[in-house]
Amino acid sequence: MIPGGMDPKKVEQMLKQLGMEMEDIKAKEVIIKAEGGDIIIENPQVVKTTMRGQVIYQVSGDVKQENFPEEDIKLVMDQTGIKDEEKIKQALKEAKGDVVEAIMKLKK
Repeated sequence: MIPGGMDPKKVEQMLKQLGMEMEDIKAKEVIIKAEGGDIIIENPQVVKTTMRGQVIYQVSGDVKQENFPEEDIKLVMDQTGIKDEEKIKQALKEAKGDVVEAIMKLKK
């Protein structure tokens, strides 16, 4: 996250002068509990930044979608006649969010 050509030690010194501290956090997985469902981030890179007493976590990595738009769930329900929302979500999960693939899987 340091711009190319800049010495990481100098950047760290400049940030400390500004009252900022950055720390890499070793994590295997990050789970965000959202209203629409969990968002799981695999192989995350987590940086904790402290500035003026405020702590900020920056997370990047491979997002594994666990929540699906209500429109997608409703469309799969309408097309398959299946009203079991958990079954629909499981099919969408297995289809990696691909609505058409989920419908085809459930119609088999």
